[in-house]
Amino acid sequence: MKLADLGEFGLIKRIAENIDDKLLRNSIGIGDDCAVIQKNEKESYLITTDMLIEDIHFLKEHIKAEELGNKALAVNLSDIAAMGGKPRWIFLSLALPAKTEIAWTDRFFKGFLELAEMTGCLLLGGDTTHSKKNIIINVVVIGEIETEKIKFRDKAIIGDLICTTDLVGNSGCGLRLLLEKKFDPAIEAHRNMLQAHHLPRANLQEGSWLADFPEVHAMIDISDGLDSDVQQIIENSQVGAQLFLEKLPLASQMKKIAEKFSWNAEKLAISSGEDYCLIVTIAPSAFPDIAKKFQKHFGRNLNFIGKITDSKKLEVIEKGKNIDLIQKGYDHFRSEEKWKNIEDY
Repeated sequence: MKLADLGEFGLIKRIAENIDDKLLRNSIGIGDDCAVIQKNEKESYLITTDMLIEDIHFLKEHIKAEELGNKALAVNLSDIAAMGGKPRWIFLSLALPAKTEIAWTDRFFKGFLELAEMTGCLLLGGDTTHSKKNIIINVVVIGEIETEKIKFRDKAIIGDLICTTDLVGNSGCGLRLLLEKKFDPAIEAHRNMLQAHHLPRANLQEGSWLADFPEVHAMIDISDGLDSDVQQIIENSQVGAQLFLEKLPLASQMKKIAEKFSWNAEKLAISSGEDYCLIVTIAPSAFPDIAKKFQKHFGRNLNFIGKITDSKKLEVIEKGKNIDLIQKGYDHFRSEEKWKNIEDY
C-alpha cells in the first residue's frame, strides 16, 4: 500500500494509534486543530504547527513576500481560533535556497511580524537551514485558553445546526483565476478574490467569542475544504451531516466571476478550501440568540449551511437532492499536485 492509497488523514490516524496511550493525563494529542496540554487546574496550552512548501502551498512568483509571511502565520493562528484560544508565542523555521534575495527575506519577516504584533504574539525562536530548491516554512504557535471553553471536533450532537463565521469560496475563486490565467489585476473583484487566497484572516476574535457559549459544540477552521473539514467533524463525533449548497454564503463578486467563466460557484466554494473562517455546530434552540448576538458584535451573519444527522455520512444537498462532488477537499497524498487539478471543478 502506498501513501496515495492511505491518504493524509489515514496516515495521521495510523501514527496516532501508536502514541495515544502514551499521553500525559489531561492532555490531548493528534486528532484536532491543536494539541492540548494542561497548564493548571483552570487553563490549558494549545499547540499547533503547520508547514508551507513552495509549489505545493504557494507559488513564489505569484505571491508577495509580505503576503507569504502573513499567510504562513495566519494559517497557524486559524488553528488556535478553531479551538477558541488566544495565541501567545511563535516559533518559525525556514529552509531557504542560498540564492534567495535578502530583500525578499526582509519583506517576508515584515509581513510575518506585523501580523504577530497585531494578534499579540511573540516570536521566540526557530531554525534556519539551506534548501537545494524550494522554500519550506514551518510555524509553531502556542496559545492559551480556559480549559472548560475549549472547542473540539468530536463534540457535534445530532440535531446541531452547522454554520460558518464568514463567506466561503473567495480563496478558491482567487486561486482558480490565477491557475487558469484569467486573473486581471485591473479588475477590483479579481484583486479581492486573490487577496482572499494570499491574505487569509484567522477568525481569532470569532473563535474566542463563540467559545464562551456552551451551546456551541464543535468547531474547526476551513483549510482543506468545507466538505473535507465537515467530514472531520462527523468522523470524530461519529455522526452524519447534510450541507445545503443553496445556503452557502457566497460573495456577489465571487458569484459574478463564476457566472462569467461558467464555473459552478457553490461546488467551487464547498471543495476549494483555504477560507480559514470557522465551521461551528450549534444547538438549534440556542442558534437564534447566538446568531443575533454574533451579528451585533461582528457586523455580519453567522451563516446556517447545514445540520448534523445520525446518518454517519456527509450528504451534499442541491435543490432537495443528494449530489456527488467531482472534486473533494484537498488531501496531500490522494489529490493530484495542487496546481494541476483545477480542471476537475
